[in-house]
Amino acid sequence: MLKPLFEAGTFLLLEKVFREMNYHNITKDDMLNGDGLRVVLWVAGCTHHCHGCQNPITWDVAGGIPFDEAAEEELFEALKRPHISGITFSGGDPLHPFNREEVFRLAKKIREELPNKTIWLYTGFLWEEIKDIPEIAYMDVVAEGKFVEELLDNKIHWVGSSNQRVIDVKPTLETGEIVLHNT
Repeated sequence: MLKPLFEAGTFLLLEKVFREMNYHNITKDDMLNGDGLRVVLWVAGCTHHCHGCQNPITWDVAGGIPFDEAAEEELFEALKRPHISGITFSGGDPLHPFNREEVFRLAKKIREELPNKTIWLYTGFLWEEIKDIPEIAYMDVVAEGKFVEELLDNKIHWVGSSNQRVIDVKPTLETGEIVLHNT
């Protein structure tokens, strides 16, 4: 179970201020953030603040620009291209409390409208903290865990430090045992 990031009153106030998810970029034809050529949605907001993070500009939940209807259209147009394998949600942290609802809505829509596209999600949360969130089942792969600079390992595929895991979601949920994604 996730620990609250703020006291209830503070969270409600912040929730009213940040009604829309913000994002920094939509990258098309990306080969670095999952299998195949991908579209990457870089969301704003992260509370992990990992030392040595490659994207500290994305930590501020108020950073970037609102993810609006035009951004969603751009995202889906890019995903519909036949050479695109799928989407990767990154950031920031797609599972930041202010991002979850929108990220899960988009993942569900992709599952329904583009069922042959894979869905990857990068998060600083551990699998054990997120595995019981029902919408996690929309994901094909979750790259989890905080980046730890002292554990930097450039030989690991898809993540930056040896404590992070790249989890194949469906068999992990089916068996209750972590199944790593084959790269």
